[in-house]
Amino acid sequence: MANTGSVRQRTSLGGSSLDEARRRLVFPLDFATLDEARAAATRVAPSVGVLKVGLELFVREGPAAIEIGRSLGLDVFLDLKLHDIPETVARAVASAAAHGVRYLTVHAAGGAEMLKRAAQEAARSQELILLAVTVLTSLDDGDLAAQGVQGSASEHVVRLAQLARGAGIHGFVASPQEVPALRQALGRGELLVTPGIRLGPGPAGARADDQKRIATPSAAISAGADLLVVGRPIRDAADPLATARSIVQEIAHTLHPPRT
Repeated sequence: MANTGSVRQRTSLGGSSLDEARRRLVFPLDFATLDEARAAATRVAPSVGVLKVGLELFVREGPAAIEIGRSLGLDVFLDLKLHDIPETVARAVASAAAHGVRYLTVHAAGGAEMLKRAAQEAARSQELILLAVTVLTSLDDGDLAAQGVQGSASEHVVRLAQLARGAGIHGFVASPQEVPALRQALGRGELLVTPGIRLGPGPAGARADDQKRIATPSAAISAGADLLVVGRPIRDAADPLATARSIVQEIAHTLHPPRT
């Protein structure tokens, strides 16, 4: 089973400043068809490191969606948020590993046994990194209270992450707002992935849409995030590649600020 130091190392985030920044940028293929997804991925491939395949595309197109990333030489993030009985999830993890994906999400709320079985299955692969989804960015404190969850979203994120780490998972998905608390609770060895990235003022970046806990790329990296999932601001831009390139430059500048 992976230890806390090996997961970040296996993401290969080193290299030149811009190359390291590019590897940290995840672009979701949130498109209805394979042709649309392939065209968008090909357009932005020079400035992203990971392509994320979510439920919409995977349910429609299946494993063919995974091949888009492999054909472009990019890591694939299969975002299925698995949450079922332990045996079912373990088998699904094995299937994802057989497809050669780099990252796969499971819900931390699935419980210790489900997470343990998932981690055991993932450990059979030399490539697959599990990511435990904590609290969706579409939820806030009020939404959690309505579900009977006590405390803030940040507190619940940390509880779920600690549960998942105890089961053998060392990658976590949380909003940028929870990254500082996770870093304090888990240390530097864990891999933190943050959706809910917006570019600040501007037509593509200012909207929160259905995500309530958001931040800019610079703020998320400064807080300690490793991978940034940036969808709508790139997808809806007049020039998606130029927008992706500007995000990479922002990440690089934040990681390695110029000396004064």
